[in-house]
Amino acid sequence: MNFTTRRERYRGILAGDKCVYPGSVFDPISARIAEDLGFEVGMFAGSIASGTVLGAPDLIVLTLTEFAQQIHRICRAGDLSLMVDADHGYGNALNVMRTVEELETAGVAALTIEDTVLPQSFGGGTSVLSIDEGAGKMKAALAARTDPNMVVAGRTSSLRITDLADTIKRVKAYEAAGVDAVFLAGATTKAEVEAVASEMKGPLLLGGTTGELADKDYLGSVGVRVALQGHLPFAAAIKATYDTLKALRDGVTPADLKPQLATSEQIDQFTRRADYDKWTASFLN
Repeated sequence: MNFTTRRERYRGILAGDKCVYPGSVFDPISARIAEDLGFEVGMFAGSIASGTVLGAPDLIVLTLTEFAQQIHRICRAGDLSLMVDADHGYGNALNVMRTVEELETAGVAALTIEDTVLPQSFGGGTSVLSIDEGAGKMKAALAARTDPNMVVAGRTSSLRITDLADTIKRVKAYEAAGVDAVFLAGATTKAEVEAVASEMKGPLLLGGTTGELADKDYLGSVGVRVALQGHLPFAAAIKATYDTLKALRDGVTPADLKPQLATSEQIDQFTRRADYDKWTASFLN
């Protein structure tokens, strides 16, 4: 597995002039499907990791070890450039360093570290770290990186927690700390994106493309290089599994469900059956 090549491809996207939509993936099979379909980037979110690994909501109950193990499985399965949402780095700046070490080893092309106070504090509510602490986390992440090709992005949700002025201060501070890109979560209007992008020197990653932001050409023109479209494949997988199991439980025969299932050819493709047949012929015969 050549992780450097994947990271160089991701950096090529950041250095370009277009915006791409990543394929949201959650396991080796979904990553292979995204790769076979030609997605330039795969995205593995913390929320999806919690659902995949634990069957739990996105409440930061997943551990770094569990997250890194699933990332390793995904990266081992193919050659997709994978970006991941590393949440708050699982603690303070020292924990961020450990997070970067583990995720770089697992094979990510890019990771984001956010400035939200996580997990939720006693008494409820959502808040962000001070700008100084947030910048300290970014510096720690960069110090822990050993492959300079791996992208470290600073992520902020402050647009929906504080205000635009504070968000711009944070973006500038994180860029000054040396991050390779900034991930802006919670933006809903072109005006917000343009206001932040105009104050940036580097590329912007966007955490949502609904409403007036659902225009990839426009996003590319204002410096957005990667923009998420949500995590529909995991939601679709849940529904397909539920529908299939319910039908079987209700007495539908397996033969009647066949039109809704992956074909044997698709299963062979995504499990890389041809490779295993070749290896069997070479090493077991």
